[in-house]
Amino acid sequence: MADLSYLDSVILGVVEGLTEYLPVSSTGHLTITEKLLGLEVNDPAVTAYTAVIQLGAIAATLLFFHKDIIRFARAWFRGLANADARRDPDYGLAWAVVIGSIPVGIVGFALRGLISGGLRSLWVVAAALLLWSVVMVVSERVYARHEKAGTTRGEHSVTPVDGVVIGLVQCFSLIPGVSRSGATISMGIARGIDRLTATRLSFFLAIPALTAAGLFQAVDERDNLVTFGVGPVLVGIVVAFVVAYASIAWLLRFVASNSLLPFVWYRVALGVVLAGVLAAGLISAT
Repeated sequence: MADLSYLDSVILGVVEGLTEYLPVSSTGHLTITEKLLGLEVNDPAVTAYTAVIQLGAIAATLLFFHKDIIRFARAWFRGLANADARRDPDYGLAWAVVIGSIPVGIVGFALRGLISGGLRSLWVVAAALLLWSVVMVVSERVYARHEKAGTTRGEHSVTPVDGVVIGLVQCFSLIPGVSRSGATISMGIARGIDRLTATRLSFFLAIPALTAAGLFQAVDERDNLVTFGVGPVLVGIVVAFVVAYASIAWLLRFVASNSLLPFVWYRVALGVVLAGVLAAGLISAT
């Protein structure tokens, strides 16, 4: 296994921060980047590092949305204790996040061996980039019909049922190349939730999912992870935090008036190029 330098840590932190919340697949981009850096993408230490630096992106989300998180938490606890408080729309949205976070946790834990092993292939990344792009295009067409019919919904209309459906679809993001935000935003808009609300909901769903994955990997793979040293790990987390914070602010402005199609074209181009490079034997898949 190749050593992880501080420069490698910075590069991986930038890639994580840029791609974690954009619908282009952070795991896919990290896998590609790790391969180009000469790292073994299916090595337990590399897999653990990929998960742990997500904590930087999660910290950025917590800071960016801390007022919303406090508001939802208060509404949820008030609703648990008081029937009248359950009429607060924030109570329903809080339940959507809680319930929507459960499926990916169960599936991710049950299939953790496959996710960190067999699926860590660049062929899987290429296929997922291309195939999920089709889902994103279909979602955009469904959303266009909602817009035309005037049936789009805002944050106060998000329900626990939305959380269940979006949470189930989020499980597909465990496949490198699909993209967690791509899966959740696509299903959100397909259900008629407006773009900005669907994107915000995607961020909220990311908090428990990525925090659990990062902490579990940090504990479960601590012996492998220490082979890189504390310094490179901390650098990756800090860089991911800074870049992710800027990415969140940009994405929220972008989706307010744009569709997901620019990301689709990028995904398709990257998937085609990656498949071509693999087919030509220029790089290996694992």
